[in-house]
Amino acid sequence: MKSKSSMMSRDLISKALQQSVIKLNPKLMARNPVMFVVEVGLIISLLLIFVPNAFGESVSTGFNIAVAIILLFTILFANFAEALAEGRGKAQADSMKNTQKEIIANRIEGEQIVAVSSTQLRKGDIVKVVQGEMIPGDGEVIKGLASVDESAITGESAPVIKEAGGDFSSVTGGTMVISDEIIIRITSDPGESFMDRMISLVEGAERQKTPNEIALNTVLISLTIIFLMVVVTLPFMASYLNIVLSVPVLIALLVCLIPTTIGGLLSAIGIAGMDRVTRFNVLAMSGKAVEASGDINTIILDKTGTITYGNRMASEFVPTEGHSPQEVGEWAAVSSAFDETPEGRSVLELMKKQNWEYPQSLSEGAEIIEFRAETRMSGLDLTDGRKVRKGAVDAIRKWVVSQGGTIPDNLQANNDAIASAGGTPLAVAVDQEIYGLIYLKDTVKAGMKERFEQMRSMGIKTIMCTGDNPLTAATIAREAGVDDYIAESTPEDKIAVIRREQAEGKLVAMTGDGTNDAPALAQADVGIAMNSGTVAAKEAANMIDLDSDPSKIIEVVAIGKQLLMTRGSLTTFSIANDIAKYFAIIPAMFMVAIPQMQVLNIMNLHSPMSAILSALIFNAIIIPILIPLAMKGVAYKPMSSTKLLRRNLFIYGFGGVVVPFVGIKCIDLIMQTFL
Repeated sequence: MKSKSSMMSRDLISKALQQSVIKLNPKLMARNPVMFVVEVGLIISLLLIFVPNAFGESVSTGFNIAVAIILLFTILFANFAEALAEGRGKAQADSMKNTQKEIIANRIEGEQIVAVSSTQLRKGDIVKVVQGEMIPGDGEVIKGLASVDESAITGESAPVIKEAGGDFSSVTGGTMVISDEIIIRITSDPGESFMDRMISLVEGAERQKTPNEIALNTVLISLTIIFLMVVVTLPFMASYLNIVLSVPVLIALLVCLIPTTIGGLLSAIGIAGMDRVTRFNVLAMSGKAVEASGDINTIILDKTGTITYGNRMASEFVPTEGHSPQEVGEWAAVSSAFDETPEGRSVLELMKKQNWEYPQSLSEGAEIIEFRAETRMSGLDLTDGRKVRKGAVDAIRKWVVSQGGTIPDNLQANNDAIASAGGTPLAVAVDQEIYGLIYLKDTVKAGMKERFEQMRSMGIKTIMCTGDNPLTAATIAREAGVDDYIAESTPEDKIAVIRREQAEGKLVAMTGDGTNDAPALAQADVGIAMNSGTVAAKEAANMIDLDSDPSKIIEVVAIGKQLLMTRGSLTTFSIANDIAKYFAIIPAMFMVAIPQMQVLNIMNLHSPMSAILSALIFNAIIIPILIPLAMKGVAYKPMSSTKLLRRNLFIYGFGGVVVPFVGIKCIDLIMQTFL
């Protein structure tokens, strides 16, 4: 029994072959000027088969037929490359469409719950989703916490936790709640969902060309026009030497001179580049974003969740003078009574591990002070008038001083000790007194130092942004191996560093998932938002990582570089090919009238006709041979731009000269048996 993937491959190839023929329509071919010129040559060759002397003296009908057939296959091979690239995207889009289906939603209307079709939901509607039910549309969790299966979107079987508030409140239509229940506010109208946008982007054959692709296309058109002018004027120049050049020979010369190889593969390379990013579970909003990622000079990364595992957990209570660890733990637990963040929960878990109790009754009726980026602390205002705060050490220090309190002598020493160990200290204070610190531990992800070394070898600067104090930031930065860091960073700091790098002419990439990351994601040249993040972050970014893996930006950069390398390498190969074709066709055209031209026939080709047909056949078959490379991309290895250029010039420049000499000679040897 054949695998599903192999059957899918046969299906894709079959559809691509059909599209190759459909794309012969001159209106469609006109979008690719290089291949359109080849099609015009095909039409003229077909005319000469039936009217051999339509343009004056002609060669044999058999030669005309051979030229027409070769030109037809040249065009079909180029169309096949583009159709195959488009087909892969359309197949993926069809798979996504299969996951879309009408879902019954429990819409909350006042105090009632009404069952409606998901197609009736509108932006702003409130729905309830319980265990075992599908989420009917894109939205944000406004109440509750649930485990959600997002495998329909990401392909990953591991469920993710979605909860109200924070950076993990965004949910996607078509995913399933597998435990608990949540209340969701719908954030998109029908036809505008995340899945709809994914399908539109993935299947879009009418994609926008990137700036580099447009520039290269302009160069190819210019070369085509130049060689067209040369070929058109060549008969007049040859007449002075009493040489008659037939139209089929001139057509063969033109087709071999113009950059047909890269002209036939250029569109496929761009489409395949987008496809590679999508298959890597990253949704790119445009080809420009993918291409820009290949030119990135600087990457801005959040520490938590990107460089470190992000599970900062309370591991120790460190008291100030006159207090005990248990006292610190008790007040830390009181301040965390309503704190649903992982850090807040870990404080209560540490108390349980220590078998310490805390006065839970103190939190009853207390006013909750939410954490804000501006204050960098949270806590409770108790009913007895006392104020309990937990937060960044410098923020708590300022707050205590503003209350008229004093700073313990050993606070700074304890703070520095935790920070130097790579931990994050949080201070706990009650009114005018700081009781101590909570030691939060985080761990640098395995292999990060090696990955940043790869970035450095690629000429990319890495900057870590963290809300930690300078000592903690310095320790993590040193352990991870980043080039620079920004401690105690705010959203404004991230934008400032992005603008600073851009002002120096650099392209900047950034990852983020929170609403406060949205401005910086929009400012960056390549902004990658996590699918688990907020709607604001996803709307601001030009890429969305469906796996919500912030460190994936490193692979995205590699894919972007691979796209640029593939286009550049195949362009180099295509232009280098022409050298061998010159030595095949030019001597063949003139050496009968000018015997001295025989010295240029360094390949010792059998005859003028076999030389021309061999060059033309090689020009046609090199396109399908290079299709797998265009689809897969040139292998990328992190190295300096100088080494990369030298390597690719040798492989695709020198190789592009040698391969046609060998290929044309081999075809000529085969042709001898037919001519």
